[in-house]
Amino acid sequence: MQHKVKDWMVNLLVFIEPEATVLEALNLMRRRYIHSILVSKSVTSPEYGIITSTDICDKIIAEQRNPATTKVAEIMNSPILTISQDKNLIDCVKLMKKHNVHHMPVVDEKGELVGFISATDFMVAAEQLAK
Repeated sequence: MQHKVKDWMVNLLVFIEPEATVLEALNLMRRRYIHSILVSKSVTSPEYGIITSTDICDKIIAEQRNPATTKVAEIMNSPILTISQDKNLIDCVKLMKKHNVHHMPVVDEKGELVGFISATDFMVAAEQLAK
């Protein structure tokens, strides 16, 4: 049986504006219990972006930057790497491993963002596949 990305993705997408502060992003991530947040497109940032908890560690804490004065656009990763919701789960894992990412937005056949898949989702999938 082939498992598709859409079978394991979370369809909750949380966005923040690129001009928001990293502190605002942190507050939103903590309130939503998520480890990554999508960055909306804007005039100054024409592509979607993403910030993860790893970015916070590497680009804020390790570099001793102030999250209250650092803009999301300064540390986001853009353009984002996405995967189709109809791709095989194994292909998704391989792609994430190849690019060393733990969070990946999911797109539909039109290229529209429809969900999110993360390393945590693979732990749940592995548990279910073992039954």
